[in-house]
Amino acid sequence: MTSEELKQMIFDHMDLGFLDNIIDMFRADEKLTPLIAEMLQDERMRVRLGATALIEELAKTHPDRLTSQIPAFAELLKFENPTVRGDAAYVLGMLRDDSALPLLESRSEDENESVREVILEAIAEIRGKSA
Repeated sequence: MTSEELKQMIFDHMDLGFLDNIIDMFRADEKLTPLIAEMLQDERMRVRLGATALIEELAKTHPDRLTSQIPAFAELLKFENPTVRGDAAYVLGMLRDDSALPLLESRSEDENESVREVILEAIAEIRGKSA
């Protein structure tokens, strides 16, 4: 199976609701982690929602893998689709890593009001992590 076929299988399985299986795959294989940023861009809502749930689970067991993806998630803050930008901001806030602050702050004037709100919430989440 090629890497593109594997990616397509993972995305399709996520769309079908096999989240627990996908979580297990990502826990077992660190090399899959970069696919999460691509999942957040997928046109299928279940894939994007599943990616967020996957991040929530990996944050508990493999937070270092996710912090290594902060630059990839931050690139999504520039994405054309405001849903993707908002999801990226939400994910960055969920990771609660200080290194995401300047990336979020640089996008805090987003043209979309909803995205701006999510960015500001993410910034507040990171800044308030010690509270």
